[in-house]
Amino acid sequence: MPRRYLRQIPPAWRTVARVFVALGDGHRQRILLLFEPGERLTAGEIAAASTLSRPTVSHHLKVLREAGVLASEKRGREVYFWVDRRRLLAALAAVADYVRGNA
Repeated sequence: MPRRYLRQIPPAWRTVARVFVALGDGHRQRILLLFEPGERLTAGEIAAASTLSRPTVSHHLKVLREAGVLASEKRGREVYFWVDRRRLLAALAAVADYVRGNA
């Protein structure tokens, strides 16, 4: 058993951990599931489809963006969000690779 992992998560695993922490919240899971393939949504559109307030939706979007689950781009006054497939798939692949090789 590698006891060193009990003290600190390895640097290469921190990105993966942030994705799982971000997706550990049911509200954030529902936000992620709102996106159709290739779709870009604004915070207002997401808030309109949600039972959450606009500030709460903005908080959850920030967590998802910082974890690499969502990407964003500001156009004029609006910020558009979309699923960052590359980063999300990389995190999930890292977990799958770990399970294949170590579990």
